[in-house]
Amino acid sequence: MESIAVNWEALDALVTDFAKSEQLIEDAQSPLLSSSTTTFASRLLIRQIRRLLESGEIDSAINLLGVHAPSVLDDHRLLFRLQKQKFIELLRKGTDEDRDSAIHCLRTALAPCALDAYPEAYEEFKHVLLAFIYDKDDQNSPVADEWSERRRFDIAGLLSSVLRSHLQAHDPIFSMTLRYLISIHKGFCLRQGVLSPISDLTERLLLEERDPPAVPQESLYEAPPFNEVDIQALAHAVELTRQGAVDSLRFAKGDLYQAFQNELCRMRLDVSKLDELVHEYCVYRGIVDSGLAYSGNHSVESEHKSSEPLKLYRKPLPYPCDTTNPNEDCSTSGTLQPETVEVVQRNRSHGTGVRNKRKRWRGRHEQKEYSSEILSGSRKHEPSATSLLGNTNLTSEDSSMVEMVTERKDKFEIVLGMKELASQGMAAEVFAEINALDPNFFAQNPILLFQLKQVEFLKLVGLGDDSGALRVASSHLGHLAASNPALLKPLKETLLALLRPKEEALHQNLPLQALATSLQVAIGGRLGIEEPQLMKIIRATLHTHNEWFKLQMCKDHFEGLLRINSLREVGIPVLGDLACNSTVDACTQGSSQTSSSTTQMQEDGSSPTQTSSTDLGCDENAILKVMEFLALPRADAIHLLAQYNGNAETVIQQIFA
Repeated sequence: MESIAVNWEALDALVTDFAKSEQLIEDAQSPLLSSSTTTFASRLLIRQIRRLLESGEIDSAINLLGVHAPSVLDDHRLLFRLQKQKFIELLRKGTDEDRDSAIHCLRTALAPCALDAYPEAYEEFKHVLLAFIYDKDDQNSPVADEWSERRRFDIAGLLSSVLRSHLQAHDPIFSMTLRYLISIHKGFCLRQGVLSPISDLTERLLLEERDPPAVPQESLYEAPPFNEVDIQALAHAVELTRQGAVDSLRFAKGDLYQAFQNELCRMRLDVSKLDELVHEYCVYRGIVDSGLAYSGNHSVESEHKSSEPLKLYRKPLPYPCDTTNPNEDCSTSGTLQPETVEVVQRNRSHGTGVRNKRKRWRGRHEQKEYSSEILSGSRKHEPSATSLLGNTNLTSEDSSMVEMVTERKDKFEIVLGMKELASQGMAAEVFAEINALDPNFFAQNPILLFQLKQVEFLKLVGLGDDSGALRVASSHLGHLAASNPALLKPLKETLLALLRPKEEALHQNLPLQALATSLQVAIGGRLGIEEPQLMKIIRATLHTHNEWFKLQMCKDHFEGLLRINSLREVGIPVLGDLACNSTVDACTQGSSQTSSSTTQMQEDGSSPTQTSSTDLGCDENAILKVMEFLALPRADAIHLLAQYNGNAETVIQQIFA
């Protein structure tokens, strides 16, 4: 089983940007975030038009298009399809009045539009007239397809594809990145014949159906030929035929990245499931408030508790660094003397300030003018923990729920407090708090202790306290390296800091965020807090993304656009290779990974060293020619060329022989 190091700070930024773009969160400074108001409003418009079309309200959808995107209706191909669907929906209602309206629609809108929509439109117009004499429930009629409600969803998806491009209203980067990574993950697992460890999540999140592609106008069919590299890159990135990739490029007027985004947004995500995953991740990472603490007689966090630091300690518990002499205290942090407790409490007070900066989860509340269907629909909610907390008349069952919420809230605050201290490099304080909370934690997680003490060592060196640094090294780093020889190399690298200028040691670009996340996952696991499902998805899909492009023997054209490269850029120059591996292991406790069918990935998650196509004697033009003529994936084309000395003509002849 392999795992991959993930830059969770980069993921935090992507998730936060997504939540802001979709206006799922708000904070005290900006109750309703307005950084991407125009794009957000366009996405709301598209969603509302989709709902109207899917529910058969064609006139309302046309009216919205006329107000907000009138140029889309200039395309008579789309207008003809809309008017044809409007005719069917009027007949579907079944009243005499609606039948008269359908005839009026035929005369004034559908027939004139059929004359210049496209060559086949007039034949389709005559065919749809049969709906007058065949019942909508007759599944054997020649117009059964015209009566099918599936037509609503097809035209809704088509209009959504057109409007996204027309209004430049693509989904946020994170949403597209998730689609891309999951689609590659599914394809890789299918091709390699391996089971996905996250199939239960991906199947619910990324739906099978896609919106129909937007068809380029006839004037674009005479567009100059596109670069074959772009055609093949697009076709294989989003699973299109070659002709489909060419049409997509035509619609995007040759812009590869525009076409790529158009195609990604055609993939359908379960929005409610995505919001659920994002909310869970944001709470876990401390981006938003958990929403469990409110005022009231049964509030989770009273005014007294919010002004006082959370106290974890009942008894000072030093770490027993020498099991043969449990009375020996070789920690530089020492036992929790009163002054140490004051420091920890001061840090807890600082953590309270951090909590106050967390944003509030707003949820997906779409504006009334674009979502009357949602707002008018009755929704039944189960009593939430928040409502129960403010209720003075609680049953015994409700009281137990309040206790559960209180305990969960406290655990989250403990873990987030540890993460905050670690991210600030306060290694000694983190050691003291964890040791007091769980004296067996470091005995079971020695690599995390090694990393934490490395940070403490380097901070002391940077402050000029060489003797204190050496005490940490001898009492902890040396002790741990003696029991695990693989730690000797990072120990030697750490000791080199004594030779560097003090200010350089202090500013060593320590991987504090990665360490903080590792501690958060490990401590949370000990307290019964599972890591977010989104973490599991990103880790597994990044792994298969790496493996897939090793098979393709090329670089991903689109990883920069989707910030995939930043998600992998986790460098740990000071803590050494083993420390990096250990960080990954700590982050992946309890989550299985897809087994690799190829070579070992680099520990930092960067693109691994791989056999290139040139190493196999394959010219890029030959690869593209075989891919084009035989409609093969890049890896298959390369392997075939390798069998025939890189000669594309020979490969093609052998296949068709």
